Amino acid sequence: MGIWIALAVIAIIVIIWINAYNGLVKARMYTQESWSQIDVQLKRRNDLIPNLLETVKGYARFEKSTLENVVALRNQIAQVPDADHQQKMDLSDKLSANLKSIFAVAESYPDLKASQQYEKLMEELTNTENKIAYSRQLFNSSVASYNTKLQTFPTNIVASVHKFKPAKFLETPEEEKVQTKVSFDDQGL
Repeated sequence: MGIWIALAVIAIIVIIWINAYNGLVKARMYTQESWSQIDVQLKRRNDLIPNLLETVKGYARFEKSTLENVVALRNQIAQVPDADHQQKMDLSDKLSANLKSIFAVAESYPDLKASQQYEKLMEELTNTENKIAYSRQLFNSSVASYNTKLQTFPTNIVASVHKFKPAKFLETPEEEKVQTKVSFDDQGL
């Protein structure tokens, strides 16, 4: 009778161990998948940028440095190793800031703003930027879930034995955390 109880206890421990291990593997896979979604959207944005730049270039010759910065950042992102998520996101954040300058160029050029090709590209780029933001949220949620599993009992024991490492969250750059100051002049504008 005692041997059956010992076997049952061992079987329960093995089942718990297997479930904990599989849960960790799934959580790690979700984290990797959610990063892959970010990567897909970054590639999509990088593919849209040359078309947008060609459209803008004809209208905004004096904005050459902004266009060159966008191209340089796009090329830098392509050179970053896939495993270096933080560097890829840092460059992506800089690229987003430069793209805002290109969006502003349209205000100075009504013909450009009215261009169907420009409007279509801007809509695609805006949708892609929104998808990148959503993918970043999904990634951080996946990281939170995975890291929680790494720290809770009994999966923390399984994680330690199998050398699971915590994932890093994507963080907002400090310059984007600064509150925008809005002021109105004396005419109420």
